[in-house]
Formats: sequence, C-alpha cells, structure tokens
Amino acid sequence: MSSLRSPGGRSVEPWNVPITKKTITQVSIVCFIAWVASVYDYTLFGTLLPVIAEEFGWTTAQATAVNTFATIGVFIVSLLVGTILDRMGRKRALIILMLGGAVASGLTGLAAGAVSIVLIRSLTGFSMSEEVVNAVYLNEIYKEAKSRGLMYSLVQGGWPVGALISAGLSALLLPIIGWRWTFVVAAVLSLIVVALALRLPESPTFAAMQEVKRRRASGDVDGAHRLADEHDLEEAAHHATGVKDVFTPELRWHTILLALAWFFNWISIMIFSVLGTTILVSAKGVSFENSLVILVLANAVGFVGYVFHGWLGDKITRKRTVVLGWLAGGIVSLIMLLGPDDAAIIIPLYALTLFFLTGPYAALLFYMGESFPAHVRGMGTNVAHVMAPVGGIAGSGLLSILLAAGVDTGWAAIITGTGGLFISALCMAGTRTIRDAHQKTTVIA
Repeated sequence: MSSLRSPGGRSVEPWNVPITKKTITQVSIVCFIAWVASVYDYTLFGTLLPVIAEEFGWTTAQATAVNTFATIGVFIVSLLVGTILDRMGRKRALIILMLGGAVASGLTGLAAGAVSIVLIRSLTGFSMSEEVVNAVYLNEIYKEAKSRGLMYSLVQGGWPVGALISAGLSALLLPIIGWRWTFVVAAVLSLIVVALALRLPESPTFAAMQEVKRRRASGDVDGAHRLADEHDLEEAAHHATGVKDVFTPELRWHTILLALAWFFNWISIMIFSVLGTTILVSAKGVSFENSLVILVLANAVGFVGYVFHGWLGDKITRKRTVVLGWLAGGIVSLIMLLGPDDAAIIIPLYALTLFFLTGPYAALLFYMGESFPAHVRGMGTNVAHVMAPVGGIAGSGLLSILLAAGVDTGWAAIITGTGGLFISALCMAGTRTIRDAHQKTTVIA
C-alpha cells in the first residue's frame, strides 16, 4: 500500500495518517451531505407518491403495493453493501453507493409505469445504505474524538434535513417542473457528493486491516501482530469475513435482536415518515398541500431530535437512549392518531412522533459501529441495516392489506406504525450493552 503525505509534508503510511480536526470536519461534512441526498431521494418518492399515483391512475392501496414491491428490490440491492464496505473500503463504498443513488434518482424521472418504477427504485438500496457507511466510517474517523455521539448525531441529522428538503422542494418545485424533474434534482445532488468524496482519506483502521493481511501473506507474522495491536484489531482481522462471522456465539443474539429492532422500527418509519403524507391525508383529513407543510415543520423538529438523542447517548449510553426514545414515540403517535382532527394538535404531535422515531437513530447507528469488531463492522452493521427495507416491505404491505380489507386508516396506522415502535424498543433492550469510556469501549454481553 503506497504512502501518503502527512499535514507536515512527510511521507506516512495510510494506516498511520493522523486524523486531524480538519480531516474530521471534512469527512463529517461530506457524509452529512451524502445522507441528506440519500434521504431526500428516498422520502421524495413517498412524499410524491399521491401525485405519482394520480398520474398513473392508482388507488391508495395500489400505490402502497407498488411501494412494497419497490422496497423488496431495495432489500435485494442492500445485501451487497456489507461486502463492499469490508472488502473495498469505507471511502470507495461511499462513492459506489452514491453513484447508485444518482442513477436511481435520474431514471425515476423516466418511469413509464408500475414495473419500471419498481425496477428503478430498487437501486436506491445503494444510496439508502449510505448510513451504514456513516456508521462504520465515522466510528473509525472519530476514534479519538470527544463527544463522539453528539458529533455523529449532527451527521445523522441529515435524515430530517433530507426529508425536510424533500417536502419543501416538492411544495416549491412540483407546480413548476413536475414530479419527474424533481427527481433529476436529487440525482445532481448525489453526483456532487461523489465529487466531494473522491478527496476524502480512507479510514486508517481499514488501511491497517489491509496491511495486516498483506504482512501475513508475505510471512511477516510478527509485523502483522504489532500493527494489529497498534490499531486494536482483533485476531481474526486478517481473515476473509462473511455473514457467518456475525452469528458466532458471542455475536449471534446481538445481531438477531439488532436486526429485529430495525425490522419493526422500519415498519413505523414506512408509516409515519415515508408514507406520512398518505397517513395525514387519509387518517386525519389533512389536505395534500397542508400535509407537505406539516412534514416540513415536523422534520425541522426531527433534526433537533437527532442532536438531542446523540447528546443523550453520550450521557446515559446509546442503547438506553434508543429504547426510551422509541417507547416515547409509540405513546405520542398513539395519542396523535386517536386524538381530534385539529391542526393545532396534529402538528405538534406529529412533530414529536418523528422526534422520537427518527431521532434515536443518531445513537443507534453509532452504537452499531461500536458493538461489532472492526473486521466485521461493515458486515454486522449491514446485516442489521438490511432489515430496514424488509421492515418497509412489511409495513407497506401490511398497510395495503389492512386498507384493502376496509380497516380505517387511523387504526391501520396504529397497528403497523405504533405497534412497530413499541416492539422495536423491546428488541433493542435485549442487545449488548456498550459503556464508552471516551477512547476505550467496553462490551458487556
């Protein structure tokens, strides 16, 4: 592996490149923009689904069915991300995923019907997995930083910012350029991220793992051991890894419960965030135009939720923060759906629902990066993360079935969205406990 230049101009190996404040800032900004672009495109589809359905003549049940099949495609594509991260590197993974997102966004504007939309939207499995890159890449870049959870929360706050941009630009651009060109704007944003990511450094941890493998292959076992010790790499770091390595006796239940937490919580994400306009319009009698305004306001509050939960995770542990947040979200969403159809009540309650639904992800994603050993960090995080589209499939599919069966939209949202929040909190409570002592992480099984 070739040497790089340190800030002082000296030649230095990639695994020994110092992580300066400038580097942390640069990586954080690019990862933030990448996540904003990914969420913008993803939630844009859900936000504009009523408009897209109107053009193609779909009923609400048919529209959610199309979304369900598209989410199945997202799941299939997402399966590739863990391997890309652990074998090609954190920086290259970021570039590849955002290129995939750009292609998906651009082609959506050319969609001719249900089949083409399903196939095209499947490619968003790349861009929606960008948060897996964030969880792994930033965990390693922030390795020596203080207030790591708070810093990560600001990056992960790109979710409500992306959703806010999606709702805001939809309201502004839809009457002017239509829904097709709105997706082209999303493609341009993703390409900007690719250009910025080309200038980022690779994670020293990943570079060290690659060098450990090289030294072992060349017979320099002692040198490999020394380098592994310097970077706190596990003994298995030099082995080729696969899915089976996150289901060892030490990691099995942790991986399973994390995956289930993602599955059930993404049922709620699909209902309250991605299909938020559909729920507000059908369940609470809000007009589509007003639902966009509510989404903008709610996601602004959601960003504060990310920062709050990131800060809280540094104080009371990230696991506890996620559990308490999702329990609170379930209670608030239940009150909103059972309460009166009054905008003065709906707006703050919907905002609080997103505050407690999406905000804990600032703690969750960073927690996932800490909770898996470095050599399976990408695979472990991705195995849990791929359950997000599966939960989305289940949420969209179950909502479609309930609506087709004549269940009231409000009660269908309670069964799927509120129920998903409560169950995901219980699953999260069973995962491993991580106590962060700033620079050293202790795992308590």
